[in-house]
Amino acid sequence: MRKQLQIPATYMRGGTSKGVFFSLGDLPERAQQPGKYRDALLLRIIGSPDPYGKHTDGMGGATSSTSKTVILSKSDSPDHDVNYLFGQVAIDRAFVDWSGNCGNLTAAVGAFAIRSGLVDPAKLPNDGVAEIRIWQQNISKTIVAHVPIHNGEVVELGDFELDGVTFPAAEVKVEFLDPSSGDEAMFPTGNLIDQLDVDGEETLDVTLINAGIPTAFFRAEDLGFEGTELQEAINGDAAQLDRLERIRCAASVKMGRASSFEEAQKHQHTPKIAFVCGPKSYTASSGKLVDASDIDLTVRALSMGKMHHAMMGTAAVAIATAAAIPDNLVSQASASGATSQVRFGHPSGTLSVGAEAVFGDNVWTAKKAVMSRSARILMHGWVHVPEPE
Repeated sequence: MRKQLQIPATYMRGGTSKGVFFSLGDLPERAQQPGKYRDALLLRIIGSPDPYGKHTDGMGGATSSTSKTVILSKSDSPDHDVNYLFGQVAIDRAFVDWSGNCGNLTAAVGAFAIRSGLVDPAKLPNDGVAEIRIWQQNISKTIVAHVPIHNGEVVELGDFELDGVTFPAAEVKVEFLDPSSGDEAMFPTGNLIDQLDVDGEETLDVTLINAGIPTAFFRAEDLGFEGTELQEAINGDAAQLDRLERIRCAASVKMGRASSFEEAQKHQHTPKIAFVCGPKSYTASSGKLVDASDIDLTVRALSMGKMHHAMMGTAAVAIATAAAIPDNLVSQASASGATSQVRFGHPSGTLSVGAEAVFGDNVWTAKKAVMSRSARILMHGWVHVPEPE
Protein backbone atom coordinates (compact mmCIF):
# COMPACT_ATOMS: atom_id res chain seq x y z
CA MET A 1 0.00 0.00 0.00
CA ARG A 2 1.53 3.29 -1.13
CA LYS A 3 1.22 6.30 1.12
CA GLN A 4 1.16 9.95 0.17
CA LEU A 5 4.03 12.28 0.95
CA GLN A 6 3.22 15.28 3.12
CA ILE A 7 5.28 18.31 2.14
CA PRO A 8 5.10 21.75 3.81
CA ALA A 9 3.81 24.20 1.23
CA THR A 10 2.22 27.61 0.86
CA TYR A 11 -0.32 28.52 -1.80
CA MET A 12 0.16 32.17 -2.75
CA ARG A 13 -1.11 34.77 -5.13
CA GLY A 14 1.49 37.06 -6.60
CA GLY A 15 0.27 39.72 -9.02
CA THR A 16 -2.20 38.06 -11.39
CA SER A 17 -0.77 34.55 -10.86
CA LYS A 18 -1.04 31.81 -8.23
CA GLY A 19 1.46 29.11 -7.36
CA VAL A 20 2.60 26.53 -4.83
CA PHE A 21 5.64 27.76 -2.87
CA PHE A 22 8.20 25.50 -1.19
CA SER A 23 11.30 26.00 0.90
CA LEU A 24 14.02 23.89 -0.70
CA GLY A 25 14.84 22.12 2.56
CA ASP A 26 11.22 21.01 3.00
CA LEU A 27 11.21 19.02 -0.23
CA PRO A 28 12.07 15.31 -0.18
CA GLU A 29 15.84 14.90 -0.40
CA ARG A 30 15.68 13.57 -3.96
CA ALA A 31 13.67 16.64 -5.01
CA GLN A 32 16.20 19.07 -3.58
CA GLN A 33 18.25 18.58 -6.74
CA PRO A 34 17.07 19.30 -10.29
CA GLY A 35 16.10 16.28 -12.35
CA LYS A 36 13.37 13.85 -13.32
CA TYR A 37 12.26 13.11 -9.75
CA ARG A 38 11.73 16.79 -8.90
CA ASP A 39 9.86 17.39 -12.15
CA ALA A 40 7.65 14.32 -11.62
CA LEU A 41 6.85 15.43 -8.07
CA LEU A 42 5.86 18.96 -9.12
CA LEU A 43 3.81 17.65 -12.03
CA ARG A 44 1.83 15.40 -9.66
CA ILE A 45 1.36 18.22 -7.15
CA ILE A 46 -0.10 20.49 -9.82
CA GLY A 47 -2.09 17.64 -11.40
CA SER A 48 -0.39 17.40 -14.80
CA PRO A 49 -0.55 16.10 -17.39
CA ASP A 50 -4.33 16.36 -17.44
CA PRO A 51 -6.08 15.38 -20.68
CA TYR A 52 -9.28 16.91 -19.28
CA GLY A 53 -7.58 20.29 -18.85
CA LYS A 54 -9.07 20.87 -15.38
CA HIS A 55 -6.39 19.96 -12.79
CA THR A 56 -9.12 18.38 -10.68
CA ASP A 57 -6.61 16.02 -9.04
CA GLY A 58 -3.99 18.62 -8.17
CA MET A 59 -3.25 22.13 -6.96
CA GLY A 60 -3.10 23.71 -10.41
CA GLY A 61 -5.78 25.92 -11.89
CA ALA A 62 -5.52 24.66 -15.49
CA THR A 63 -4.28 27.99 -16.84
CA SER A 64 -0.77 29.29 -17.45
CA SER A 65 -1.32 31.78 -14.59
CA THR A 66 -2.20 29.10 -12.05
CA SER A 67 -0.02 26.12 -12.99
CA LYS A 68 3.10 27.35 -11.28
CA THR A 69 5.61 26.24 -8.68
CA VAL A 70 8.28 28.13 -6.74
CA ILE A 71 11.26 26.80 -4.79
CA LEU A 72 13.06 29.21 -2.45
CA SER A 73 16.23 28.88 -0.39
CA LYS A 74 18.40 31.15 1.70
CA SER A 75 21.08 32.81 -0.41
CA ASP A 76 24.76 32.09 0.20
CA SER A 77 25.65 35.45 -1.33
CA PRO A 78 26.05 38.49 0.93
CA ASP A 79 24.47 40.56 -1.86
CA HIS A 80 21.20 38.59 -1.88
CA ASP A 81 18.72 37.36 0.69
CA VAL A 82 16.97 34.52 -1.12
CA ASN A 83 17.32 32.29 -4.18
CA TYR A 84 14.16 32.04 -6.29
CA LEU A 85 13.60 29.18 -8.74
CA PHE A 86 10.43 29.10 -10.85
CA GLY A 87 8.87 26.11 -12.60
CA GLN A 88 6.10 26.60 -15.16
CA VAL A 89 4.12 23.35 -15.25
CA ALA A 90 2.54 22.34 -18.55
CA ILE A 91 -1.14 21.42 -18.32
CA ASP A 92 -1.48 18.70 -20.95
CA ARG A 93 2.11 17.45 -21.08
CA ALA A 94 4.52 15.91 -18.58
CA PHE A 95 6.87 18.87 -18.70
CA VAL A 96 8.14 21.52 -16.28
CA ASP A 97 9.66 24.52 -18.05
CA TRP A 98 12.57 26.08 -16.15
CA SER A 99 13.60 28.42 -18.99
CA GLY A 100 12.27 31.69 -17.58
CA ASN A 101 10.98 33.67 -14.64
CA CYS A 102 7.46 34.53 -13.45
CA GLY A 103 7.34 38.26 -12.80
CA ASN A 104 3.95 38.15 -11.09
CA LEU A 105 4.94 35.53 -8.52
CA THR A 106 8.10 37.55 -7.86
CA ALA A 107 5.87 39.86 -5.83
CA ALA A 108 5.16 37.01 -3.40
CA VAL A 109 8.77 35.85 -3.00
CA GLY A 110 9.75 38.47 -0.44
CA ALA A 111 6.74 37.81 1.80
CA PHE A 112 7.28 34.05 1.70
CA ALA A 113 11.00 34.42 2.40
CA ILE A 114 10.36 36.62 5.43
CA ARG A 115 7.67 34.35 6.88
CA SER A 116 9.81 31.25 6.30
CA GLY A 117 12.86 32.63 8.09
CA LEU A 118 14.98 32.84 4.94
CA VAL A 119 15.78 36.52 5.53
CA ASP A 120 18.11 37.74 8.27
CA PRO A 121 15.80 39.27 10.93
CA ALA A 122 18.39 42.00 11.55
CA LYS A 123 17.63 43.60 8.20
CA LEU A 124 13.86 43.72 8.74
CA PRO A 125 12.33 46.92 10.12
CA ASN A 126 9.65 46.72 12.77
CA ASP A 127 7.68 49.26 10.74
CA GLY A 128 8.44 50.37 7.22
CA VAL A 129 9.49 48.65 4.01
CA ALA A 130 11.86 45.68 3.84
CA GLU A 131 14.13 45.64 0.79
CA ILE A 132 14.49 41.97 -0.16
CA ARG A 133 17.20 41.21 -2.70
CA ILE A 134 16.25 38.16 -4.74
CA TRP A 135 18.53 36.05 -6.92
CA GLN A 136 16.39 34.77 -9.78
CA GLN A 137 18.03 31.44 -10.58
CA ASN A 138 16.27 30.73 -13.87
CA ILE A 139 17.76 33.78 -15.57
CA SER A 140 20.63 34.66 -13.17
CA LYS A 141 19.34 38.15 -12.41
CA THR A 142 18.78 40.34 -9.35
CA ILE A 143 15.29 41.49 -8.40
CA VAL A 144 14.49 43.77 -5.48
CA ALA A 145 11.10 43.45 -3.78
CA HIS A 146 9.94 46.22 -1.44
CA VAL A 147 7.74 44.48 1.13
CA PRO A 148 5.67 46.54 3.62
CA ILE A 149 6.13 45.62 7.30
CA HIS A 150 4.06 46.62 10.35
CA ASN A 151 4.75 45.50 13.92
CA GLY A 152 7.37 43.12 12.57
CA GLU A 153 4.92 41.31 10.27
CA VAL A 154 4.41 41.35 6.51
CA VAL A 155 1.49 43.56 5.48
CA GLU A 156 -0.75 41.83 2.94
CA LEU A 157 -3.97 43.83 3.08
CA GLY A 158 -4.36 47.34 1.73
CA ASP A 159 -6.07 49.53 -0.85
CA PHE A 160 -3.77 48.97 -3.84
CA GLU A 161 -5.85 47.82 -6.81
CA LEU A 162 -4.38 45.71 -9.59
CA ASP A 163 -6.43 45.06 -12.70
CA GLY A 164 -6.81 41.32 -13.12
CA VAL A 165 -7.05 40.77 -9.35
CA THR A 166 -10.49 40.91 -7.75
CA PHE A 167 -9.67 42.40 -4.35
CA PRO A 168 -7.30 45.21 -3.25
CA ALA A 169 -4.19 44.41 -1.22
CA ALA A 170 -0.93 45.97 -0.04
CA GLU A 171 1.33 47.37 -2.73
CA VAL A 172 4.66 45.63 -3.38
CA LYS A 173 7.07 47.53 -5.62
CA VAL A 174 9.32 45.23 -7.64
CA GLU A 175 12.54 46.30 -9.37
CA PHE A 176 14.05 44.08 -12.08
CA LEU A 177 17.73 45.03 -12.31
CA ASP A 178 19.55 44.59 -15.62
CA PRO A 179 16.52 42.72 -16.97
CA SER A 180 18.03 41.49 -20.23
CA SER A 181 17.87 37.70 -20.41
CA GLY A 182 21.10 36.13 -19.09
CA ASP A 183 24.21 37.31 -20.89
CA GLU A 184 22.37 37.59 -24.20
CA ALA A 185 22.06 40.80 -26.19
CA MET A 186 18.84 42.69 -25.57
CA PHE A 187 18.10 42.57 -29.29
CA PRO A 188 19.45 39.13 -30.28
CA THR A 189 19.58 39.83 -34.01
CA GLY A 190 21.06 43.29 -33.55
CA ASN A 191 17.95 44.83 -35.12
CA LEU A 192 15.09 46.78 -33.58
CA ILE A 193 12.73 45.41 -36.23
CA ASP A 194 13.21 42.16 -38.13
CA GLN A 195 11.41 40.34 -40.92
CA LEU A 196 10.13 36.98 -39.73
CA ASP A 197 9.39 34.23 -42.22
CA VAL A 198 6.75 31.80 -40.91
CA ASP A 199 6.77 28.46 -42.71
CA GLY A 200 7.24 30.25 -46.03
CA GLU A 201 3.56 31.23 -45.77
CA GLU A 202 3.78 34.76 -44.37
CA THR A 203 6.36 37.39 -43.54
CA LEU A 204 5.81 39.64 -40.55
CA ASP A 205 7.58 42.60 -38.99
CA VAL A 206 8.69 41.69 -35.48
CA THR A 207 10.63 43.19 -32.58
CA LEU A 208 12.59 40.49 -30.78
CA ILE A 209 13.75 41.51 -27.30
CA ASN A 210 15.36 39.84 -24.29
CA ALA A 211 14.12 41.82 -21.29
CA GLY A 212 12.23 40.34 -18.37
CA ILE A 213 11.52 37.36 -20.58
CA PRO A 214 12.36 36.84 -24.27
CA THR A 215 9.42 38.29 -26.19
CA ALA A 216 8.38 38.69 -29.82
CA PHE A 217 6.22 41.77 -30.51
CA PHE A 218 4.01 42.12 -33.58
CA ARG A 219 1.61 44.77 -34.85
CA ALA A 220 -1.93 43.67 -34.10
CA GLU A 221 -3.08 44.70 -37.59
CA ASP A 222 -0.37 42.60 -39.26
CA LEU A 223 -1.83 39.54 -37.52
CA GLY A 224 -5.36 40.50 -38.52
CA PHE A 225 -6.40 41.63 -35.03
CA GLU A 226 -7.95 44.81 -33.68
CA GLY A 227 -5.67 44.72 -30.65
CA THR A 228 -8.56 44.93 -28.18
CA GLU A 229 -9.51 41.23 -28.23
CA LEU A 230 -10.41 39.48 -24.98
CA GLN A 231 -9.51 35.89 -24.12
CA GLU A 232 -12.48 34.16 -25.69
CA ALA A 233 -11.86 35.75 -29.09
CA ILE A 234 -8.44 34.07 -29.30
CA ASN A 235 -8.56 31.07 -26.98
CA GLY A 236 -11.76 29.77 -28.54
CA ASP A 237 -10.21 29.64 -32.00
CA ALA A 238 -8.06 26.52 -32.33
CA ALA A 239 -6.85 27.41 -35.83
CA GLN A 240 -5.76 30.86 -34.68
CA LEU A 241 -3.93 29.44 -31.66
CA ASP A 242 -2.12 26.98 -33.92
CA ARG A 243 -1.08 29.82 -36.22
CA LEU A 244 0.17 31.93 -33.31
CA GLU A 245 2.16 29.00 -31.94
CA ARG A 246 3.82 28.51 -35.34
CA ILE A 247 4.68 32.22 -35.36
CA ARG A 248 6.06 31.94 -31.82
CA CYS A 249 8.21 28.96 -32.77
CA ALA A 250 9.56 30.81 -35.81
CA ALA A 251 10.45 33.73 -33.54
CA SER A 252 12.19 31.36 -31.11
CA VAL A 253 14.42 30.05 -33.90
CA LYS A 254 15.07 33.61 -35.14
CA MET A 255 16.14 34.63 -31.63
CA GLY A 256 18.51 31.66 -31.41
CA ARG A 257 16.59 30.11 -28.52
CA ALA A 258 15.82 26.97 -30.50
CA SER A 259 17.54 25.31 -33.43
CA SER A 260 14.31 24.03 -34.97
CA PHE A 261 10.54 24.36 -34.90
CA GLU A 262 10.31 21.04 -33.05
CA GLU A 263 12.70 22.19 -30.34
CA ALA A 264 10.83 25.48 -29.95
CA GLN A 265 7.57 23.58 -29.42
CA LYS A 266 9.05 21.89 -26.34
CA HIS A 267 9.53 25.23 -24.56
CA GLN A 268 6.21 27.05 -24.59
CA HIS A 269 7.19 29.27 -21.65
CA THR A 270 9.79 31.16 -23.71
CA PRO A 271 9.75 33.20 -25.79
CA LYS A 272 6.44 34.94 -25.28
CA ILE A 273 4.46 36.37 -28.18
CA ALA A 274 2.54 39.66 -27.98
CA PHE A 275 0.79 42.05 -30.33
CA VAL A 276 0.47 45.80 -29.97
CA CYS A 277 -1.42 48.75 -31.32
CA GLY A 278 -1.96 52.36 -30.33
CA PRO A 279 -4.36 53.37 -27.56
CA LYS A 280 -7.92 52.17 -28.17
CA SER A 281 -11.06 52.24 -26.05
CA TYR A 282 -12.58 48.88 -25.11
CA THR A 283 -14.47 47.10 -22.36
CA ALA A 284 -12.18 44.94 -20.21
CA SER A 285 -13.11 41.43 -19.10
CA SER A 286 -14.36 42.83 -15.76
CA GLY A 287 -16.79 45.17 -17.55
CA LYS A 288 -14.58 48.17 -16.81
CA LEU A 289 -14.23 50.70 -19.62
CA VAL A 290 -10.64 51.32 -20.68
CA ASP A 291 -10.54 54.75 -22.34
CA ALA A 292 -7.98 55.37 -25.06
CA SER A 293 -7.13 58.72 -23.49
CA ASP A 294 -5.91 56.93 -20.32
CA ILE A 295 -3.33 54.66 -21.99
CA ASP A 296 -0.33 54.98 -24.29
CA LEU A 297 -0.54 51.55 -25.84
CA THR A 298 -2.75 48.47 -26.19
CA VAL A 299 -1.13 45.04 -25.73
CA ARG A 300 -2.25 41.42 -25.80
CA ALA A 301 0.11 38.55 -24.94
CA LEU A 302 0.05 34.78 -25.00
CA SER A 303 1.47 32.40 -22.41
CA MET A 304 1.72 28.63 -22.75
CA GLY A 305 -0.26 28.69 -25.96
CA LYS A 306 -3.22 30.79 -24.74
CA MET A 307 -3.96 34.49 -24.45
CA HIS A 308 -3.23 35.71 -20.93
CA HIS A 309 -6.16 37.10 -18.95
CA ALA A 310 -4.13 40.18 -17.97
CA MET A 311 -0.37 40.52 -18.48
CA MET A 312 2.59 38.41 -17.41
CA GLY A 313 4.89 40.41 -15.13
CA THR A 314 7.97 39.48 -17.14
CA ALA A 315 6.24 40.47 -20.39
CA ALA A 316 5.37 43.80 -18.76
CA VAL A 317 9.11 44.29 -18.23
CA ALA A 318 9.66 43.57 -21.93
CA ILE A 319 6.91 46.05 -22.85
CA ALA A 320 8.37 48.77 -20.62
CA THR A 321 11.89 48.23 -21.93
CA ALA A 322 10.82 48.26 -25.58
CA ALA A 323 8.64 51.33 -24.95
CA ALA A 324 11.70 53.20 -23.65
CA ILE A 325 13.68 52.60 -26.86
CA PRO A 326 12.90 54.46 -30.12
CA ASP A 327 12.15 52.85 -33.47
CA ASN A 328 10.82 49.43 -32.51
CA LEU A 329 7.26 48.17 -32.91
CA VAL A 330 6.28 48.89 -29.30
CA SER A 331 7.51 52.48 -29.07
CA GLN A 332 6.23 53.17 -32.59
CA ALA A 333 2.74 52.10 -31.52
CA SER A 334 2.83 54.10 -28.28
CA ALA A 335 1.02 57.45 -28.34
CA SER A 336 3.88 58.86 -26.25
CA GLY A 337 6.65 57.52 -28.47
CA ALA A 338 9.74 56.31 -26.64
CA THR A 339 9.13 56.97 -22.95
CA SER A 340 10.51 55.76 -19.62
CA GLN A 341 7.01 55.28 -18.18
CA VAL A 342 4.19 53.65 -20.11
CA ARG A 343 0.61 52.78 -19.26
CA PHE A 344 -0.84 50.07 -21.44
CA GLY A 345 -4.19 48.39 -21.78
CA HIS A 346 -4.52 44.61 -21.40
CA PRO A 347 -7.56 42.29 -21.34
CA SER A 348 -8.31 42.93 -17.65
CA GLY A 349 -7.59 46.67 -17.55
CA THR A 350 -4.44 48.76 -17.43
CA LEU A 351 -0.94 48.62 -16.01
CA SER A 352 1.73 51.27 -15.56
CA VAL A 353 5.37 50.21 -15.73
CA GLY A 354 8.68 52.02 -16.16
CA ALA A 355 12.13 51.19 -17.50
CA GLU A 356 15.54 52.80 -17.87
CA ALA A 357 17.36 51.96 -21.12
CA VAL A 358 20.67 53.37 -22.33
CA PHE A 359 22.53 53.27 -25.66
CA GLY A 360 26.28 52.75 -25.70
CA ASP A 361 28.86 50.94 -27.84
CA ASN A 362 26.17 50.64 -30.52
CA VAL A 363 23.90 48.48 -28.35
CA TRP A 364 20.91 49.08 -26.11
CA THR A 365 20.97 47.87 -22.52
CA ALA A 366 18.38 48.14 -19.75
CA LYS A 367 19.36 49.28 -16.28
CA LYS A 368 16.10 48.31 -14.60
CA ALA A 369 12.34 48.02 -14.90
CA VAL A 370 9.92 48.85 -12.10
CA MET A 371 6.29 47.95 -11.47
CA SER A 372 3.89 47.61 -8.57
CA ARG A 373 2.11 44.34 -7.78
CA SER A 374 0.54 42.78 -4.68
CA ALA A 375 0.70 39.38 -3.01
CA ARG A 376 -1.20 37.35 -0.43
CA ILE A 377 -0.99 33.97 1.26
CA LEU A 378 -4.06 31.92 0.34
CA MET A 379 -3.25 28.75 2.28
CA HIS A 380 -0.42 27.35 4.35
CA GLY A 381 0.03 23.76 5.43
CA TRP A 382 1.02 20.51 3.71
CA VAL A 383 0.47 19.36 0.20
CA HIS A 384 -0.30 15.61 -0.03
CA VAL A 385 1.07 13.88 -3.09
CA PRO A 386 1.80 10.28 -4.15
CA GLU A 387 5.53 9.71 -4.37
CA PRO A 388 6.67 9.46 -7.99
CA GLU A 389 7.49 5.93 -9.05
